[in-house]
Amino acid sequence: MSASDGTRPEGTEPDEPSEPAEAAGAAAAPHELDGIVVPDDLSSLLDGPQETPSVALVVTQVAAPEPLAAACAIAHVEIDAVPTPVGAVAVLRDPAAADAGAAAISQLLRQTPVVLLTRREGQIAAARWVGGARDDELPAGLVLADAPPVLEDLLLGSEQASAVPGVVTSVGMSRWQAMRALARGRKR
Repeated sequence: MSASDGTRPEGTEPDEPSEPAEAAGAAAAPHELDGIVVPDDLSSLLDGPQETPSVALVVTQVAAPEPLAAACAIAHVEIDAVPTPVGAVAVLRDPAAADAGAAAISQLLRQTPVVLLTRREGQIAAARWVGGARDDELPAGLVLADAPPVLEDLLLGSEQASAVPGVVTSVGMSRWQAMRALARGRKR
């Protein structure tokens, strides 16, 4: 084979890259506009690390806040239990531990589902938990559609759990106090 017929001898490199190779390299590289790099694939912008929730609430079907706070004290979950017309709501003291708190509370309540509501960067997310495991995602708008106003106020941060009348905290509750509160809850 000769170089005159367009082929090159084996083991040699071309002097200049061909146009298709240059075009392929340009398509894979990010574009730069006035010092700002714009990647060709924008999916990496959406897959970044999730921000820690600023608020985390667990909506339960427990009728009163005292038994919920007592159960959480026994399980070492720091919450403020807020009464609502639909059941007590556990406001997690550490929103970063939202999943662990929801898992513990749903494990305590066995087969009764609970709903974890979190707020991150102004976005509200809802997930159902059953028996200590995340069940499925729920549309937050539907969850909040018929919710009592106090739930929305807590979630948006316009009201603090400690300011709600009837709130009971699990923080500082001894095991003995928790057992007594659970016994009182059963008598009702």
